[in-house]
Amino acid sequence: MPRFEPHPDRRPVLIAGASSGIGAATAEALSELGHPVALGARRVEQCEALASKIVSNGGEAFAHHLDVADTGSVDAFVTAAETALGAAEIVVSGAGDLSFSQIHEMDPDHFLRQVDVHLVGVQRLVHRVIPGMIARQRGDFVIISSDTAGNPRPRMGAYPAAKSAVETMAQQMWMELEGTGVRASLVRPGPTMTGMGLDTTAEVIGPVLEDWSKWGFARHPEMLRAANLASAIVAVVSAPRGAHIAVTEVQPEARVQATAAGSNR
Repeated sequence: MPRFEPHPDRRPVLIAGASSGIGAATAEALSELGHPVALGARRVEQCEALASKIVSNGGEAFAHHLDVADTGSVDAFVTAAETALGAAEIVVSGAGDLSFSQIHEMDPDHFLRQVDVHLVGVQRLVHRVIPGMIARQRGDFVIISSDTAGNPRPRMGAYPAAKSAVETMAQQMWMELEGTGVRASLVRPGPTMTGMGLDTTAEVIGPVLEDWSKWGFARHPEMLRAANLASAIVAVVSAPRGAHIAVTEVQPEARVQATAAGSNR
């Protein structure tokens, strides 16, 4: 029988999309467990502020500019992060943005940009860090997907198509990485309250919500918080060797409904 060694206590973490939302919450959660975290995003000032907060709380953090749509930027980020913290043990790929649009109305260049960030951007990170993980025979690469991958919603532009493609890529990676000691995992959020897409106007979001309701995507108004997803990511990367949590979908829980007075139903 194969013998699986436990992961070391200190596991350097690289987070793409760490300036806010799920990435930022995950950085704080993993740092609290004693893992050094490298924070990468285009909004590097916000990464620097978060790194300072983590350090002031006794953690170890490093911030660096990262644009996953730029291969050179990905290489520079990983090189700087690994120089500062050590070889990557955990990578969380969560960089991205969202533009609401119908497919036929979206400018093709804008559509391509979305695919580049949400699909090719992940592959840029994979190409840069996975070979080193294979050489060390250990590592966790977590891809933040979306429940729209298998259940697309109207007026979300290229986002559902790109997430569907990245999930197919992950499934291929599972086969290619089998037996290497490297685990690639998908974390699939449902509706989540983050900054992504919230800067849109009422004129845009109104038809979006109307169509979502029409197609049954608004069962209740509750939404996940970034911390909910961070907890899921921590669970995935903390699984002991010998277990691979391949897909984790997290959905917001509906508010508990009050029952009639005196009723046990």
